[in-house]
Amino acid sequence: MEIRALGSQGLKVGAEGLGLMGMSAHYGATDETESLATIDRALELGVTLLDTAEGYGPFHNEQLLGKALT
Repeated sequence: MEIRALGSQGLKVGAEGLGLMGMSAHYGATDETESLATIDRALELGVTLLDTAEGYGPFHNEQLLGKALT
């Protein structure tokens, strides 16, 4: 995975990221098992930028990401 600078403070992330918005809201029914499998696969492939926001459903994405990373 190509690595790129993020901002000007020395942070580096993979060139590809994973947006978690659809894993909690906005696109219909969600499936936690599939969401966790998707996050796991992205991590296996070297994804280091996981995009989440409180606006996607308060704390749902953050809790999902916490489960995936533990």
